[in-house]
Amino acid sequence: MAKNQKDYFYDLAQKEGYRSRASYKLKQIQEHSHIINRGDTIVDLGAAPGGWLQVAKELSRGRVLGVDLQKIEEIPGVTTIKGDITADSTIEQILEFAGKGGVDVVLCDAAPNLSGNWALDHARGIDLNRAAFECAKKILKPKGTFVVKVFQGDMFKDFFDDVKSEFVHVRAYTPQASRSTSAEIYVIAKKFLTAPIRRGQIYAVEIKELGASGDGIAHIDDFVIFVKEAEVGDIVNIKIKDVKPNFGFADAVEKLDALPDNPKYNNPVQQRTQTPLSADFEKEKEPRGNMKRDNYRPLKEEKEKEKRE
Repeated sequence: MAKNQKDYFYDLAQKEGYRSRASYKLKQIQEHSHIINRGDTIVDLGAAPGGWLQVAKELSRGRVLGVDLQKIEEIPGVTTIKGDITADSTIEQILEFAGKGGVDVVLCDAAPNLSGNWALDHARGIDLNRAAFECAKKILKPKGTFVVKVFQGDMFKDFFDDVKSEFVHVRAYTPQASRSTSAEIYVIAKKFLTAPIRRGQIYAVEIKELGASGDGIAHIDDFVIFVKEAEVGDIVNIKIKDVKPNFGFADAVEKLDALPDNPKYNNPVQQRTQTPLSADFEKEKEPRGNMKRDNYRPLKEEKEKEKRE
């Protein structure tokens, strides 16, 4: 790191024995969103030089694995491997480490080599984010957590929506330890879904019974779906509006005379909201920490919803 880039968090990392200033980003993400619990099995993708591995081990006191194309210097109590996260052989090594149950938390603070061309660098970054996302889906436990650094740009919203379709709670957050000139933001996704449905998909179903609230109940691969304004015996096309680990919610969009041969549309539509990104997050009026900068946090309604669940 160049001398003129040294700052408060760099100096603090040197003083407290962390390998990079990025260690404080993970600490602040933990304080903000509590992503790591004691005993968690954690995998850090693109982990070199190891600053996040140090903090992950401190917070979890569980099993921690770092994966990178570069060799990571030894960290007490942490396992590291050299590998490409897009390779099946690397996935196999991760699963061998984690066991059949899978991983509780997948982290990724990696960034591509920068060229100075913003459009190219943003595209390379999103490509790396998607590689980490695909890896996370293969190794996470049901209800697991995924945290990844993303650089904001025109491809961010699509990536955010794709992550949102696979997890119950997804938010974006910029820790105070991020540089004020950086476009980085962290996508924090909780409660990985293993349900056979996703938001925005359309299915044809038959309403078999009514729930206590009067909503119709349908089943997709033994997964329970609550359908508003539907009656027993109705055969309807439904659009999935929300998915939880054990059940989902849908709206009836069209009545049918009979179930089709394939109840799920061949090309289910992943509905993408046209709401600007700024509507999904609110800025803190007075950011905490040592750096005065804009900071993002989830809407209060989302936080309350997560607590209830």
